[in-house]
Amino acid sequence: MVRFFFSADVHGSELVWRKWLSTPLKYNVNILLFCGDLTGKQVIALIRKGDNYWTCHLVGRDWEIRSKEEKEKMEQRIKEMGYYPVEMTPEEVEEYSKDPKKVEELFREVMTARMREWLQMIIDKLPKDVEVVVMPGNDDELYIDEVIKEYEKEYDNIIYPLDKVVEFKSLPGYQMIALEYVNPTPWNTPREDSERGLWKRLEKLAKRVTVPWNKVILNTHAPPYNTRLDLAPKLDKNLKPVTAMGQPVMVHVGSKSVRKFIEKYQPLIGLHGHIHESYAADKIKNTVVVNPGSEYMSGILRGFIIDISPEKGLERYWKIEG
Repeated sequence: MVRFFFSADVHGSELVWRKWLSTPLKYNVNILLFCGDLTGKQVIALIRKGDNYWTCHLVGRDWEIRSKEEKEKMEQRIKEMGYYPVEMTPEEVEEYSKDPKKVEELFREVMTARMREWLQMIIDKLPKDVEVVVMPGNDDELYIDEVIKEYEKEYDNIIYPLDKVVEFKSLPGYQMIALEYVNPTPWNTPREDSERGLWKRLEKLAKRVTVPWNKVILNTHAPPYNTRLDLAPKLDKNLKPVTAMGQPVMVHVGSKSVRKFIEKYQPLIGLHGHIHESYAADKIKNTVVVNPGSEYMSGILRGFIIDISPEKGLERYWKIEG
């Protein structure tokens, strides 16, 4: 029996990442996956106002920090929430506010630095026989991939799964294909494509598969359309949730191409993410599909344990969170 742990949408939360790293020892996991939307969305400036005195704005309020110990605690809190703490002078804050290019460069610097830190945690904390898949998602800038590829070249147990067929050492005879692109969103994220474009990308991957499809793991960040995995709040023209009777109106927002692909090829299992609200499992014909959802802002790890028998295929799967 080979055991997977699959999670997604960490969005920079170091607390969730550390919890994810603890799962192999707790649950006897052989293959560990964190797939889609690895990076955070905001830099938090710790503005230096004097010796042992800083201010910052976080979660809707202003904070005063009056010792190095308090500063370290605040930096850790910011990291756990998925943001990037950066110490700045008031003059630097003003400079960044006037120069979007400098802000882009800063994001690149802090995102790649944290990605390296996280990948090094894998090397430092996990047994070398645990295979680890680290995959970007639609929210991640393209330069993140190069950091993962660097570690894949140096360490045998780190896997960058895109643009190829993955064959796991601990599960011979099975293959995984992965796609990080999603169908269009209102936010114009770095990795989006039309449904037609997604279909072409998926079919290109399908041509590389060399095992029966009941031994293929499909890993697409976009969930299949019209399932329990792709329900999200309906948005109005101002991108605000639409409500009825005080409750958000939910609509299906997944990919029709991903669903069509699953219907056509019937892989063993589909691993998906992207829609944080849809923590669920479902079936499309004979294919089980799962989405662990995400509560990264609360520091909650959500995931699926998946047991696959080399002889019998998918044996069992269940949700965990904590």
